[in-house]
Amino acid sequence: MKKNRSDDKVIAFIIENQENFYRLAFSYVKNVADALDIVQESIEKAVLKRESLKDDQSVKSWFYKIIVHSSLDFLRKNKKMSLIDEESLEYFLSGQNDTYQDIDLKRSLDQLPIKFKSVIILRFFEDLKIDEVAEVLNENKNTIKTRLYRALELLRVEMDEKH
Repeated sequence: MKKNRSDDKVIAFIIENQENFYRLAFSYVKNVADALDIVQESIEKAVLKRESLKDDQSVKSWFYKIIVHSSLDFLRKNKKMSLIDEESLEYFLSGQNDTYQDIDLKRSLDQLPIKFKSVIILRFFEDLKIDEVAEVLNENKNTIKTRLYRALELLRVEMDEKH
């Protein structure tokens, strides 16, 4: 297989953003090992399917789409509750500070249906534009805007109930 500039671009992007990919996968599966497996599987898929990357398509949205779909596939295949892994449990039980500034927001986000949670994570935590979120989730832009508005409403209600 011949290596070209597109390959270099994909490889550089993956290396530069590996922590973001892990964080995104973890936001779905809530387990360190599973998130790492999803990232590894996604990298393998990207390497095998890099020819499908169109010149005008963003590497960012293309790879985020692979991560999101791999995460959702994992959840469908395993149909398990998102249990906290031992490493995270020990961390929380140790009394160390949580890296989330607002634990109520995180809990409320976890309560959202996956279609709303995905939009919030991609838009605000991964800083994707509405067009990129639509591309990643294979939805039209207006659907994403509607889901984003609805998700924010649901979060607001959930947060109000907690305070």
